[in-house]
Amino acid sequence: MFYLGIESSCDETAAAVVAFDGERLSVLSNIVASQIDTHRLYGGVVPEIASRAHAEAVSRVTQEALAQAGLTPAELTAVGVTAHPGLIGALLVGVNFAKGLAAAYGLPLVPVDHMRAHIAAAYIGEEMPKPPFLALAVSGGHTSLYRASGYTEFSPVSATRDDAIGESFDKIGRLIGIPYPAGAGFDRLAAEGFCRAAGTDDVRAAYRAFKKTDTYTSGAYALPSPAMEDGTGDFSFSGLKTAAINLLHRYEQTGEELDTARFAAAYTYRAVEAVIKQTDLALKQSPDCRALVVAGGVAANSHLRARIGELCEKRGVALFIPPLSLCGDNGAMVAAECHFSYLDGVRAGDDLNASASDGI
Repeated sequence: MFYLGIESSCDETAAAVVAFDGERLSVLSNIVASQIDTHRLYGGVVPEIASRAHAEAVSRVTQEALAQAGLTPAELTAVGVTAHPGLIGALLVGVNFAKGLAAAYGLPLVPVDHMRAHIAAAYIGEEMPKPPFLALAVSGGHTSLYRASGYTEFSPVSATRDDAIGESFDKIGRLIGIPYPAGAGFDRLAAEGFCRAAGTDDVRAAYRAFKKTDTYTSGAYALPSPAMEDGTGDFSFSGLKTAAINLLHRYEQTGEELDTARFAAAYTYRAVEAVIKQTDLALKQSPDCRALVVAGGVAANSHLRARIGELCEKRGVALFIPPLSLCGDNGAMVAAECHFSYLDGVRAGDDLNASASDGI
């Protein structure tokens, strides 16, 4: 079975072919045309520019994906396309292209949810998680936990009530001079800050010791936790973001020099530990879930990956997390989700429309 996945929800135009051999999913091709350099000029994604860039690239990346996989469109089992959520103009490019391709070759068309696709990226490889399992989705606009009763059966456990972890890294990163997208730069700067605070070059040891360092105990970089304390397991990153902005303004107004690395470490520590706390709560409340899937762009964060690994080891839970190449938006994750939706009988006709806000 061969699935073509098309992704155009934000600032990457992507197409990929994923094969299912009866036991496992494997990537035959994965082509991504990134718009990062273009949007970096504006400090964030400009929807109209993104849509036009998708229109220019979607045919090319699809042709490249099929060629690399050694397949013709007629040999595909189905075409999967991200239909929601995302930037509406960007989504429409992918949806309409996929509709045309499916119609031209008489192929089944499968609409795919963007966040389910991120989670499905963790299914690719030698082993897949066995339901029921928990899924932590951490991307630019999402910070949510779900219970998966099946590969296409998700129910919400907890979520952010406002901002998400990824967008908070981007927004605060921009204020301290990290170019868009700020995730990778923030990660590296925080690692430097942890090591500087703890006086060691061992990043993991420095992270573990951070709470006992002067950087943390002095209160110079005091920030609130985004983990809600009402037992819901929800998040609220707006308070953390606002406190960070106020801290930066205070340093600017007083003329005091800001150690951006230590600040990034303090911010990262609060954000990551909040995710760990709420994920641990969800695991405790779901004793029948013996696997945890972590997916989305922020799953590439080295500090979060390490802490999630420690948590799963502590709880005796299997961890499924995509390789770094499949954490960002890509077509392989769409094709992987397409497989399971296709098996469930999900189909769309030529009236398929995109939606900016529909979610899992």
